[in-house]
Amino acid sequence: MNFQVTVQPSGRVFSVERDETMLSAAIRAGVGLPYGCRDGACGSCKSRLLDGRVIHGAHQPKTLTEAEEAAGFVLTCCATPQTDCILEARTVAGVGEFPVLKLPSRVLSLEKPTADVAVLRLQLPATQNFQYHAGQYVEFILRDGARRSYSMANAPHSMPGFVELHIRHMPGGKFTDHVFGAMKEKDILRLEGPFGSFFLREDSDKPIILLGSGTGFAPLKAIIERIQHLGLTRPTTLYWGCRSKADLYLHDWAVEAAATTPGLSYIPVLSDAKPEDGWSGRTGFVHQAVMADLPDLSGHQVYACGVPVMVESAKVDFTANCGLPPEEFYADAFTSEADKQ
Repeated sequence: MNFQVTVQPSGRVFSVERDETMLSAAIRAGVGLPYGCRDGACGSCKSRLLDGRVIHGAHQPKTLTEAEEAAGFVLTCCATPQTDCILEARTVAGVGEFPVLKLPSRVLSLEKPTADVAVLRLQLPATQNFQYHAGQYVEFILRDGARRSYSMANAPHSMPGFVELHIRHMPGGKFTDHVFGAMKEKDILRLEGPFGSFFLREDSDKPIILLGSGTGFAPLKAIIERIQHLGLTRPTTLYWGCRSKADLYLHDWAVEAAATTPGLSYIPVLSDAKPEDGWSGRTGFVHQAVMADLPDLSGHQVYACGVPVMVESAKVDFTANCGLPPEEFYADAFTSEADKQ
């Protein structure tokens, strides 16, 4: 039995098959619901159920609390309708614009700018026109069917037919141990995408804050390349938080981008900088550096990407203390398998 889901206020309607989640059906139908991890861990897909009944699959209790569920909120990525439903959710223009494809890719190059970060470049089949928005991600499909998600670090125009991914080594991780151990050039990897609603809202003229921690820099790099390609001059500030100077694995790229892109500034922030490191720049938590510089964010857009604790802290503090409208906070939390336990 299929159920109908009506999205308000857009009025979009899509059909959900038996035992299918709302989000999977929306992606299939090209309806642009907001989402991130698709695993019930990040909360980007949280919406309000106005009418109908759903059953939730596995998800993080902190992502959808009992109080929120009682108030009618659902996670569309793991909510399976049991009746026809009416869902209150903002639709995202551009999500669903490009087809989700499964395709093989060939390892073109694998570089390790630091001991625990790999820059992986993959060649895609010339016969398939893989399109995506700068900031979206792909999922690797492993041999056992498990999946691992990584954001494209290049804008589509910059390397047509190729994608660049930034991968942090998680010791003991099924996929990253392979990347840092056995992977070599010309290996074939299977992937699917594009996914996600994390990309630049180009119809706005608001100043932009790009907030990244660690390899959360990857989709922000792609967004900067998109800004450069379009010739946008919206004031844009990149805040990149890492532990040490060595962790700023593409620092020179960011410095060059800021020097050559009108309106772009770059502020690296180190949480564990020591005097002997010779670091004279900003220190502390990266989202607090934003608050120190911009106590009033009411007229800004924020694009935050990185570890969940940074993303969540930024969302709470920016909206509660700096006047950022909640709808102008766009996020992609990098949830590891450990985060999903």
